[in-house]
Amino acid sequence: MKKTMLALALSALAGTAAAQSNVTLYGIFDMALVRESGGLATTNKLTSGVESGSRLGFKGSEDLGGGTSAIFLLENGFQGDTGTTGQGGLLFGRQAYVGLQSDSGSVLLGRQYTPQYLAVAAIDPFGSGTAGDSKNLMATTGNSASRMDNTVKYISPVVNGFSGEVVYGAGEVAGDNSAGRQLGGMLSYAVGKLTVRLASHYRNNDTATVKTSSARNSVLTALYDFGTFKAHFAYGVDKGVNSALPRNLANPFGYAVAPTPSTDSNVVLLGLTVPQGPGVWLASYIRKNDKTSFNQDAQQFAAGYRYYLSKRTDLYGVYAYIRNQNGAGYTVGSSIEGGTGNRALNLGIRHIF
Repeated sequence: MKKTMLALALSALAGTAAAQSNVTLYGIFDMALVRESGGLATTNKLTSGVESGSRLGFKGSEDLGGGTSAIFLLENGFQGDTGTTGQGGLLFGRQAYVGLQSDSGSVLLGRQYTPQYLAVAAIDPFGSGTAGDSKNLMATTGNSASRMDNTVKYISPVVNGFSGEVVYGAGEVAGDNSAGRQLGGMLSYAVGKLTVRLASHYRNNDTATVKTSSARNSVLTALYDFGTFKAHFAYGVDKGVNSALPRNLANPFGYAVAPTPSTDSNVVLLGLTVPQGPGVWLASYIRKNDKTSFNQDAQQFAAGYRYYLSKRTDLYGVYAYIRNQNGAGYTVGSSIEGGTGNRALNLGIRHIF
């Protein structure tokens, strides 16, 4: 009798919640065979989150009247090959925010992507994933993997093709409001087949006990759809400590002197996507120009093909190679991994639900 009453009560609560709000369950499950080489040892593995980080998410909205809605998103990252939680064990490490949305824009509070990362990911032919990931040479920003903690974000509506967003991330260091603080913004313009974005990010590297310089990143991106193919472009400027950290800091090539992370660099991305049959060819070239006295430049060449079995399931094959110069130590990673060598091959499947 008690179990029946409990079931009825839970059913009533669920019905009430459904009547007041709209909640969606979604996710991505991505698995691939990966071969990494060119480092201290060749690595063969079956891994998760290569093209896109595997995830399980919940998002919803509630109509508050007058054109305003309350919205939320909780997104967990996981490793399909081991069943473990991603993002260092965080329950909702990919994103976690709540806010209000109206015709005047959206205000969101929580863990969110930086505008600088979103600007680059939107024009990367490989979607910031697989061995061709732009993150291999283009700087990430935020606390980890291009996300910001303790963030307030405003996203504007689109007006005559223009839109923008600004973010503030509190450092939360007692007695020093500037330590660990982050600021970012992006201005976008879309008209016809052209989309252009200008984004920047600032991060104060200070801690409660250590004072150092800040990191500053800026990027201009463009995407043009010619119909038979799309052209992709990005130009970034990175200055300051922690502005352009390699994805693998463990000296994966075994240099006698480990590479020194650049504190002054420029980076250019040129890319191409060409639809063919039920899929699309992908290619990009990235050149990183280290302007410090170490002159540790690098170039990445990447090519691949994505084959769509349906609108929600695709197969992919991607190969990428990085040419490191003057002792640079950049590695070929993927959507969520930093890589162990300067070459990698991915053969995988992604399902979106």
